Amino acid sequence: MTAPPVRADFVAWRTITTRWRDDDAYGHLNNATYYEMFDTAVNAHLYEATGLDIRALPQIGIVAETSCRYFRELGFPAPVESGLVVERVGTSSVVYRIGLFQGPSDEAAALGRFVHVYVDNTVPGRPVVPMPAAVREAVVPLLRQ
Repeated sequence: MTAPPVRADFVAWRTITTRWRDDDAYGHLNNATYYEMFDTAVNAHLYEATGLDIRALPQIGIVAETSCRYFRELGFPAPVESGLVVERVGTSSVVYRIGLFQGPSDEAAALGRFVHVYVDNTVPGRPVVPMPAAVREAVVPLLRQ
């Protein structure tokens, strides 16, 4: 296994509050909650950086792929800091990496991969289309290899 990414690998940050119900029977964050945090990190950034309700745009980003690598446990009650970076910007897609950190450690507890593909929200069948200019302007500054 490769080493966990560190805080310096990420560009945009958000603190996410953990909740009692986020922990599973084993006393650590349920796997599904990691994916909720990835979704929140990406979409909150888009909402704030564009100033738009991204759900109401004629072109919307749908999740085409997600994955998570776990390095150590997270859990309630400490907040989680999510770091966001963009790995690739295409014509119709964006590949994000999200690091989840808890406590003082410089190493991520988890690393998410999250791919948005933009589709036409006004046409049945939702064909793939270029992403909106406002979204492109919000994600390009996060681009790092």
